Amino acid sequence: MAMTVHCDIVSAEEEIFSGLVEMVVAAGTEGDVGIVYGHAPLLTGLQPGPVRVIRQGGDEEVYYVSGGYLEVQPSTVTVLADAALRADDMDEAAALEAKKEAEQELNNQSGDFDYSRAATQLAEAAAQLRTIQAIRKKMGK
Repeated sequence: MAMTVHCDIVSAEEEIFSGLVEMVVAAGTEGDVGIVYGHAPLLTGLQPGPVRVIRQGGDEEVYYVSGGYLEVQPSTVTVLADAALRADDMDEAAALEAKKEAEQELNNQSGDFDYSRAATQLAEAAAQLRTIQAIRKKMGK
């Protein structure tokens, strides 16, 4: 049996996941991080994108986080996200529409244009689409 660590994925609204895992993979601000049992303590920011959780026994689950922080302690990994979604709750059509709208805003800048908001929306929509694609790849679709 593989060594495990307890993992919690929490959004501002609710706890999305809690359980024993063999590995957690997330997009940190300085690059992707993979956390397994025995990892050194760590605190890093997260970029919008997928968080892969390999559960005890080898089953893999994918979640989307819109950013936040990942903390590693000796027996616990905690993902604190602004917003988090289970893979099954993601809507590809809505993500594509949000990406299209953000791209249009960036191309058609008006007087009250908020570049950082539009860029953030574009990054989040693109990250959601990457998460959906990662899920499809994992499932062989």
